[in-house]
Amino acid sequence: MITLYGFGPAFGLPDPSPYVMKTETQLKMAGLGYLKVDGDLEKAPKGKLPYLDDGGLMVADSTFIRQHIEEAYGIDFDEGLSPEQRAVAWAAERMIEDHLGWALGYCRWLIPENFAIGPAHFFDDIPEPGREQVRQEVLGEVRHAMTAQGVARHSLAEITALADRSLRALSVLLGDKPYLMGERPAGVDATALSFLAGLYCPVFASPVRDAALAYPNLVAYAERLMRLFFPQHTPQAMDAA
Repeated sequence: MITLYGFGPAFGLPDPSPYVMKTETQLKMAGLGYLKVDGDLEKAPKGKLPYLDDGGLMVADSTFIRQHIEEAYGIDFDEGLSPEQRAVAWAAERMIEDHLGWALGYCRWLIPENFAIGPAHFFDDIPEPGREQVRQEVLGEVRHAMTAQGVARHSLAEITALADRSLRALSVLLGDKPYLMGERPAGVDATALSFLAGLYCPVFASPVRDAALAYPNLVAYAERLMRLFFPQHTPQAMDAA
């Protein structure tokens, strides 16, 4: 039995972490049965989620989990793609995770209104009087990490402009195809769905979300894939209205 450790549903999404959602989507793509349970960051092999327990073998990090699924179960998420297409898919995945993903994180954590209605509630189970101290300490750690990475050194307008370039590139890559790389889903589609679903979530208003909504083919793509892989989470969770 495969056990996937994540955060659990939140904000109308299967998981607030796009990395957890990416792994869950790939498990669904692979047709593998799994049990999803709430994870404990303190017990996680790399101090983050997701991680996988596959018959006692612990695999951490969504990219290495994908590698494990492919090697252990003989699955090629990019089956049928040429070497050039595989390179494009990898480059697109890195653009989404290592560029667009930071803009998503900034909008959730460092826009005060969004933090208050979203990540701030991750700490609600901590008893008072220490809850607010922990909340602020973690927020400070996130701010430090985003400053070290560089995204928090920019203005929100600059972050939005950079995110829009990635969104435009993704929109061009998708075009009028059903999936990013053609007629069938590939590994990169799990990544794109997860981060786009996070951006489109109406709980968190931001100019980056507004920029994402300006690409109708990406909106339709994300809604279509949500219906395919997470029908219990209605596309209205990403409704622009």
